[in-house]
Amino acid sequence: MGIKATTLYGAFSLVTAAFTGALWERLGLVKEVKRVRVLGGKHASVAREEAATRAELIRRKLGSAFTQAVGLFRQVLPYLILGAAVGSFIYGWVPRELVVRLAGGKNPLAVPIAAAIGVPLYIRAETIIPISSVLIDKGMSLGTVVALILGGAGASIPEVLLLNSIFRRRLVIAFVITIFSAATIAGYLFNWLL
Repeated sequence: MGIKATTLYGAFSLVTAAFTGALWERLGLVKEVKRVRVLGGKHASVAREEAATRAELIRRKLGSAFTQAVGLFRQVLPYLILGAAVGSFIYGWVPRELVVRLAGGKNPLAVPIAAAIGVPLYIRAETIIPISSVLIDKGMSLGTVVALILGGAGASIPEVLLLNSIFRRRLVIAFVITIFSAATIAGYLFNWLL
């Protein structure tokens, strides 16, 4: 199943990305990107940089980068904790049998349910894969697991928060709908073909 699943995932991702890009362009979503101020850049304060010594310049840039990183981390941290807490709760407290009954191969709504569960969670693919093997062993369909992984890895509360800082609401909504739809379609496709 490994090479087949990998090939299907790669082909699906390529087609989905091309289709989504064309659709978003046709819908005029390029206008939904906010005008954000980018700090630094190659023309930023050239006179000051020429006057500063190399060591001072490096120290200033590192300090600025650190300050911005800490600010971004503080902004995202509550949502990271929330996503991780929800994921931990589901993993630790929700019985696998219940998950399988709700999201198993016999439930026709299992795939969109898994995609909907995955989208708000902060799921790293590396973290969910060991959990996925347990869920598959317990009877969850491969497509349902794929929908959960793609939904969780594709969009999460922290990611949507970050995108909200550079995209207008219409584009953020389009992004979330796209991830949910792609995860759902991929899940059904995996169930049908594999």
